[in-house]
Amino acid sequence: MTRPAPHLTRPGGATRLVSICETELPLAPVLAGDRVALALITGVEGPSYRPVGAAMAISAEGEHWGSLSSGCIERDVVIHARAALQDGAARTLRYGAGSPFRDLVLPCGGGLDIAILPAPDRAKLAEARAALQARRPALLELGPLVLDIQPQLRVLAFGKGPELRLFSALAAAAGYPVESFSPDAETLAGLEGAQILSGKEWPAGLKADARTAVTLFFHDHDWEPALLQAALESPALYVGAQGSLRAHRARCAELAARGVPAEAAVRLAAPFGLIPSVRDPRTLAASVLAQVLEAARLA
Repeated sequence: MTRPAPHLTRPGGATRLVSICETELPLAPVLAGDRVALALITGVEGPSYRPVGAAMAISAEGEHWGSLSSGCIERDVVIHARAALQDGAARTLRYGAGSPFRDLVLPCGGGLDIAILPAPDRAKLAEARAALQARRPALLELGPLVLDIQPQLRVLAFGKGPELRLFSALAAAAGYPVESFSPDAETLAGLEGAQILSGKEWPAGLKADARTAVTLFFHDHDWEPALLQAALESPALYVGAQGSLRAHRARCAELAARGVPAEAAVRLAAPFGLIPSVRDPRTLAASVLAQVLEAARLA
């Protein structure tokens, strides 16, 4: 979910501005503990399991959260981080190509530069976390980087029947925050974040931000127009609805009749999902989730 980012030039040198998803930065354990260091990827050469800006939190006792590789260097990073917490001095480490640690090989063949920060600014970390909890992007300066931290992908799923159930369960199992809405209590049974739709209008107080995907799984397409209009008028990164090409054309005509501009209606995903002509709920769920993740990657 990272995006190419420019360099931010500052007096005295250049500081890299990089965009990451909030899931790459474990803020909660740093704020919860008194002595927790951050190990931050500041440079990548060649292929890498994690992007620049990803971090791992390490406590003085050796507990750690997050990852920097596929498990190749984490134990060594913990050793250096604990030492940094003892003496209070920041450290710069190099792993892989050009590293002095010849016994620690990165199978991908690349190189990683890691900054160990034993005393990150907790006030700034708290401000960033508060913004992200409110679903707002946050700028955070850490070592040589300025992180443009984006809220993680969130899914709003509307519908009725097994398609909604399976999609919501799959997205939740993949770790994404999901809110499910249906007029049918049986459809929602057992789903986290489930809410009954009392009418065909967009739920009061519900907001779709630029890191939100909106999906509709209705066989009765009369439920769709107001929901789709509200979703398309929002900055949601993805809006899609279940149905045939004929159903898609009919809903576009209905949206036009409701005054939705053509440039907004064109955002409606067509086809719905990456796999064409899906006819079973499980495949549809996987197909749509993959399309949502692709939209989030490109956003």
